[in-house]
Amino acid sequence: MSLFDKIFGKAPQPSPKTYGGEFKLLNYYTPHFTKWGGSVYEQELVRAAIHARATHISKLQIDITGAAKPKLQTKLRHGPNEFQSWSQFLYRLSTILDVHNNAFIVPVFDEFGEISGVFPVLPDRCSLVQYAGVPYLRYEFGWGEKAAVELINCGVMTKFQYRNDIFGESNHALVPTMELIHMQKQAIEEGVKSAATYRFMAQLSNFAKAEDLAKERKRFTEENFSREAEGGGMLLFPNTYQNIQQIKADPFVVSPDQMSMVKSNVFDYFGVNEDVLTNKAYGDAWAAFYEGAIEPFAIQFSEVMTKMLFTYRERTQGNAVMATSNRIQYMTSREKLNYVVQLLDRGVISLNDARDVWNMPHVEGGDVRIIRGEYYNADQKVTDNEWIGDDDNAEQ
Repeated sequence: MSLFDKIFGKAPQPSPKTYGGEFKLLNYYTPHFTKWGGSVYEQELVRAAIHARATHISKLQIDITGAAKPKLQTKLRHGPNEFQSWSQFLYRLSTILDVHNNAFIVPVFDEFGEISGVFPVLPDRCSLVQYAGVPYLRYEFGWGEKAAVELINCGVMTKFQYRNDIFGESNHALVPTMELIHMQKQAIEEGVKSAATYRFMAQLSNFAKAEDLAKERKRFTEENFSREAEGGGMLLFPNTYQNIQQIKADPFVVSPDQMSMVKSNVFDYFGVNEDVLTNKAYGDAWAAFYEGAIEPFAIQFSEVMTKMLFTYRERTQGNAVMATSNRIQYMTSREKLNYVVQLLDRGVISLNDARDVWNMPHVEGGDVRIIRGEYYNADQKVTDNEWIGDDDNAEQ
């Protein structure tokens, strides 16, 4: 049994011959997604940017609220499927989304035809088709396998969605930057090769044929520069060598302005920066990165998963899947201390909430909120043992 059989083997599959053709969209745009053949993920700078986002997204906490589908909720609390943890699921989903601007989540069915988990898939092609008037997403994979799942049971996350009502655009807008990166690497490679290969040049007289020049160059190199050469540190050459010039092996360096422009293009495209890539972002800098790069993913993922797993009625009753993050973890130590001091003694957070900020384990009875004793209601007076707020006690 293959992974394909594990994911799609128990899903109800309509016969391909009974498809009613493609499901037409409002703008009559062909409703299909094709995996782009570009090498976006093969460039180290782009991969580093994608990895930075995916790494932080993989730390999102998945919470499920409501009472519907208790069996499914129990399974999802332990992981999205039998092959992945939630962090692995989120990391791959984020990576696929950044590389292709489309990410597909398919349900995993059990032997009773009920959803028992979810899985992120990367098809070579995905088409929106219809069967008996019901829209389906038909996935086609490179090894020839095909499977169709009702659109209502699938999750589709997109970026740069414009022309297509269902799918996002490709990353062709990044092609010029990718070509610049490729040309820079080629220039550096050729520059290093040239600097490491040639040390001097000279003009030879009385050599008419190219073959003779090649033989003389080979002879001179073997007799003077090979490991077996025993020249005693002295280099001798005949008077047929003229205009001898030394070639300085200056290393090739890409223009800092050009490199900065390329980096800026990539960082702007994926919503990251140098501090995020080198794990130096914290405090306000990390909060800005979270709000611009992590939170939009968390919101879209939460909405897509909620709509995918729960019916409209179940959603109105408070059933939902939420991807959240403890942003307080990325504060500086001073900011954390100020946060805890200001909110703990005012009863806004509990002792265990404060311990979460410092990654400390919970303690028994730590969920109770406390208030410092010198804080009182301005409209009340207090005695040694009781609050006095009514007129009868006030007269006493």
